[in-house]
Amino acid sequence: MYRIFYGLIILFFNGIAQQSTVVEDVLKFQSALNEKFASEEMSPLPSEDFENFKNLDFFKIDPSFSVQATFVRTPYETPFVMKTTTNREPIYVKYGEVHFQLEDKEYILNVYQNQMLVTQEAYKDYLFLPYTDMTNGKTTYEGGRFIDLKIPEGNELILDFNKSYNPYCCYNDRYSCPVPPVENHLEIEIPVGVKKYLRSEEH
Repeated sequence: MYRIFYGLIILFFNGIAQQSTVVEDVLKFQSALNEKFASEEMSPLPSEDFENFKNLDFFKIDPSFSVQATFVRTPYETPFVMKTTTNREPIYVKYGEVHFQLEDKEYILNVYQNQMLVTQEAYKDYLFLPYTDMTNGKTTYEGGRFIDLKIPEGNELILDFNKSYNPYCCYNDRYSCPVPPVENHLEIEIPVGVKKYLRSEEH
């Protein structure tokens, strides 16, 4: 009985530690994103919005939306033109799939590799995950959101929806942004990450 009780205590505190790590990691992500938006050189905001910018609007961090996913490599995929918000035609290839659970349901999302970025050393292990969900057009940007990933060493990775961010065209029409493929739609609300942005004329 003592061993069972002791084991439950260990599991409890391990869970608390894991949640604390998730929160700390997401806070760093949010801070870095806010710094970029506050930088005159890097911010995508138009001048009228940049002058009044304080910070982005984030949902409350929820560790339950940071999930362990199984990564399935899908080699020999044919490169394709990913649709964008303009006439730009970037070439991507489906690099793999992430299989995961949310609220006791199984989901699969495709992850992509930009064929121009992959030629750059800084992006050789970069993967792109664009997706849509049931919050789009309500509390989040109607065009969906993105998550940045890296090629894992094994067949597992952490998929943290708390790090979902808006495409730049959400903030400024002069940007051209990928449109999430229809197969990357989630029939579930993802109420974490960056919220819908209200431009100056919308306030």
